[in-house]
Amino acid sequence: MTAPLPTKVLPQDEFNQKLVENAHPPAWINPKPTGPYNLVVIGAGTAGLVSAAGAAILGARVALVERHLMGGDCLNFGCVPSKALIRAARAACAVTEAQEFGVDASMGEIRFAEVMRRVRRVRAEISPHDSVERFRGFGVDVYLGEAQFLNGKSIEVASERLEFHKAIIATGARPTDAPVPGLDKIGFFTNETIFSLVELPKRLIVIGAGPIGCELAQSFARLGSQVSLLSDGNTLLPREDPDAVAILAQQFKREEIAMLLGARIQRAETSREGKTLVFDRGGGDERISGDAILVAVGRTPNVEGLNLEAASVKYDKKGVIVDDHLRTSNTNIYAAGDICSRYKFTHAAEALGRIALQNALFFGRKRASDLVIPWSTYTDPEIAHVGMYEKDAQAAGLAVETFALPFEDNDRAVIDGEVNGLARILTTKKDGRVIGATLVSRHAGESIGELVLAIQRKLKIGELGGVIHPYPTQAEIIKRLGDLSLRSRLKPWMKRLLVRFFQWRR
Repeated sequence: MTAPLPTKVLPQDEFNQKLVENAHPPAWINPKPTGPYNLVVIGAGTAGLVSAAGAAILGARVALVERHLMGGDCLNFGCVPSKALIRAARAACAVTEAQEFGVDASMGEIRFAEVMRRVRRVRAEISPHDSVERFRGFGVDVYLGEAQFLNGKSIEVASERLEFHKAIIATGARPTDAPVPGLDKIGFFTNETIFSLVELPKRLIVIGAGPIGCELAQSFARLGSQVSLLSDGNTLLPREDPDAVAILAQQFKREEIAMLLGARIQRAETSREGKTLVFDRGGGDERISGDAILVAVGRTPNVEGLNLEAASVKYDKKGVIVDDHLRTSNTNIYAAGDICSRYKFTHAAEALGRIALQNALFFGRKRASDLVIPWSTYTDPEIAHVGMYEKDAQAAGLAVETFALPFEDNDRAVIDGEVNGLARILTTKKDGRVIGATLVSRHAGESIGELVLAIQRKLKIGELGGVIHPYPTQAEIIKRLGDLSLRSRLKPWMKRLLVRFFQWRR
C-alpha cells in the first residue's frame, strides 16, 4: 500500500519537493514481505541507515521502516540545515570583520529568504545519500509507515506483518517540550520547524542554552535578529569547560545577544509587544517580548507507539534500556542512536549503529563503552571536547595534569584574527597519557580528531610534540602543548646539571 507523508514539509518549493521525493516519496508502494528477515531496523536516521545498509551489503535480508523522512533528524532538522544556516551567518559576520583586514565592505541588505532558500537547496542536494531509492539499491526492503511490535519476533507496519530474526530500534529523539503555561497557545518553533521560516524574526527569544540554542541564537543574531537567550541554568553550555564557556559568553556579549540566565519562566502570553515570556531571576517578575520563540531545551526519545511491552523491551524516560553491547531486555532486539544513548550526535549514532549491526548479526561482543566520542558545538568560536573533564578525573580518583595555551600564542590564529580561544589537554600525572581535551577556536571541530586518536591509542602528551604539522595552522597548537609538557618535566636540578655538562663540553 502507498504510505502517505505524515506532515507537510514547508515551504512547498522545488527544493522541499526534491527532499520529499527522496526521503518519503508520496507514491511509494511498500514491498510485500515474503518471509522472515535476518534484520528489521526501525527508524531511518543515521543509526538505522548505517545498520540497514551494512547488513544488506553483507548479504542479509533486511527491512527498514521509517514513519516520516529518511535521513532522520540530521538531514532534515539538525546537522545539515543548521550548519547551512551557520555558514550563512558566518558569511554575514565576515563582512562586519572585513575592515580589520583593510577591506572596505558594507553589509547592505541580508536577504533572509535567499539564506533559507540556500539552506533548503543544500538539504535537497544531500538528500539522495539517504533516499529510499538508494537503500532499495542496496537490497534493503524499505517500508514507510508506523512500526509496532506484535511480539518479540515480529512487527506490523502499514497493515503488513514482518517477521525477524533480529531487530534494531533506531527511532531517535525529538525536541523536548518546554513546560511553560501558555506557550502552546501563543506558538513557538523547535529545530524541527525553524527551518521553514522565510522571513527573519526581528526579535527572537531562544529558550535553552545548550548546543542547539547557542548555535541558532548566534546565527539569527548575525543575520539581523535581536536575540534574547533564556535559560534556567546559570551558564551557557553547562556541560562544557567553564573557561571555554566564558570565551563564548564574551563573544555573545560582543554580538549583543542578551543572555538571561537563571531565569525561571512563569508563563507565556500575548501582549501589545508581541509574544511575551514572564520569568523570574530571583528579583521578582520580569518580562521579555519577541516576534518568535525558539524552544531548545533538550531531546526526548521516541518510544511511544512502538508497543515495546509486546516485545518485552524495557525503557524509561531516557529511552530504550540497553547493555554495553546495545542489547535490550529482549536479546533478539538491539537499539542504537539517540533512542538509547546519552551522546545525541550523528557521529555517535553512526558508531553505535555499526556496533549494533555487528553484535546482532555476527555474534559480536563489541562494547559501546570502548568508543571515544568527541563532540563540537558549532558556535563561533566552536567548542570541541573529547574524553574526561578535570571534574571527571577527580571523581574517578585520578591524579592529573592540565596543559593549556591561548590561541593568541598561535601564529595562524593571529594572522587570521581568530585569537579568541584556547587549547587544553588533560593527562594522567603518572605517565602523561592523554585522557581529555578541549579546543575553543573557529575550527575546533576540524582539529579535535587528532586528540580523539591520542586518547584511543593511549598516547602520551609528549608524543604529540613529535607530530609535524604544516606551518602556519591552528592545529599546530596541539604540537605546542606536547612541547609544553616536555618543558614542564625539565626540573631546576636537571637544568643545573645540563648547564654544568655543557660547560664541561666547551
